[in-house]
Amino acid sequence: MIKTVTVIGVTGTMGANVAGIFASFGDADVFCVGRSIEKVKASLPKIVKSVKADGIAKKLIPADMNQLEECVAKSDLVFESCAESFTVKKEIAKRVGTVLKESALSCTGTSGLSITEIASCYPERLRGHFFGVHMFNPPYSLPLCELIATEYSDREKYEELKEYLDKTLLRTVVEVKDSPAFLGNRIGFQFINEAMQYAEVYKDNGGVDYIDAILGSFTGRTMPPLVTSDFVGLDVHKAIVDNVCQNTDDYARGTFVLPDYISGLIKNGKLGRKSGGGLYQMIKYENGLKRSTVYDIHTGLYRDVIPYVFPFAEEMKKYISEGEYANAFEVLIHNHSQEAEICLSFLLKYIIYSLYSAKHLGDTVEAADDVMATGFNWCPPMAMYQALSAVVDMPTLIKERIPQICNDVDVDLLLSCVKPSKYDYRIYFKSGR
Repeated sequence: MIKTVTVIGVTGTMGANVAGIFASFGDADVFCVGRSIEKVKASLPKIVKSVKADGIAKKLIPADMNQLEECVAKSDLVFESCAESFTVKKEIAKRVGTVLKESALSCTGTSGLSITEIASCYPERLRGHFFGVHMFNPPYSLPLCELIATEYSDREKYEELKEYLDKTLLRTVVEVKDSPAFLGNRIGFQFINEAMQYAEVYKDNGGVDYIDAILGSFTGRTMPPLVTSDFVGLDVHKAIVDNVCQNTDDYARGTFVLPDYISGLIKNGKLGRKSGGGLYQMIKYENGLKRSTVYDIHTGLYRDVIPYVFPFAEEMKKYISEGEYANAFEVLIHNHSQEAEICLSFLLKYIIYSLYSAKHLGDTVEAADDVMATGFNWCPPMAMYQALSAVVDMPTLIKERIPQICNDVDVDLLLSCVKPSKYDYRIYFKSGR
């Protein structure tokens, strides 16, 4: 029974949100640990707000790093949510391992660092108690939880944690392998980073907002890919794609290379929403007016966001608003404008890379659908395959439109794994921008 939890790193967005999940869904007393007790106390209202439950306030106990061992010793579960750095995470693992109860569980919320490597910092008798528990931001509305075992994992402890995440915290638990970026981020950030690369290629057409306009909500996602990266944080994005690029060698490795203009923004402290601006920047005037601007790769300056009007997109949105999805997909497939062809190629590559990644990193092929639907709120790949299949022969379309990828992977083998999706594609395709 998990009654007391320690969350390390609650002054960060994810740490705060996860603390709220343990206190509300788990009804646990939560030691909220950060480097500064003042900053921890300032974070408590944010934790309460993150789960819309005022009643959890009494369950949140502020503490600083000097009290870490005292908190851990009293806890049934410890969750580390600190900087994406092996140095930081290993230091904390060593401290936790000195006082962790024999019956307790310990987890890291890393978005893709090696769980096995961090586990090795624990005493040998406790290594089997340590797991990766990767939740997605914000966890209150995105229930995905990737659960990662290590070579040391105690299977009984693993099943205990899996049941707790599923039945008590009400997470969509997806079992994935201990591989860089795991499964959800491997698929999602491949798409996002390639969109960043395309923004640079098409910088004279508009760049960032041009590509986002091509891949908007009418293509099956809540927000465009580069807006998503600003929401996550460009520094977090960099950590994820660098990790994949440096430690993997699949056919899509080149799409994880971070563009130079993103590195420049990070160097200048332009990290996204959390820093007040990144790829996009909202200017607020004293009279209350707001001005939405975007980073222009060509000039290196911010300019007004352009309200692009692409005929294929406008026609698709019209059909989607009327519930005529087949007609919308017909437009996408048969319109051969530059923008429509970019859009379709991204969706087809998304399907193939999702299937490829699930085959190598997931427990089942359905895992690809689960991670994208419940972790990103994107139309899951097999649901998208089904949607497009209603109007075209998909194997033929894929071979015609993305032939270079068909040279790198056995597309027929991957497509033979496609199963009917449990997700309804219609809820993901929106008629807005």
